[in-house]
Amino acid sequence: MMSSLAATQLVPLAEELDKNKVTPGVLGFIVFAVIGVAVWFLMKSMNRHMKRVDFVEEPDASGAVPADKAGPTA
Repeated sequence: MMSSLAATQLVPLAEELDKNKVTPGVLGFIVFAVIGVAVWFLMKSMNRHMKRVDFVEEPDASGAVPADKAGPTA
């Protein structure tokens, strides 16, 4: 009910705007900046987690030797 009352009070403000020139304004900039900062923190966290990964490939259990390691064939 309160949101309906708040919306009805903002309608006259929206009618005063020039309908040919509407920009995102300060709220749009703040939202964009928050998304940018969140992406930066996510990338920083991902890099930290990727540095902790220690991947060592185990040899094939079938005992087959790869073709490049097999040596010359006569």
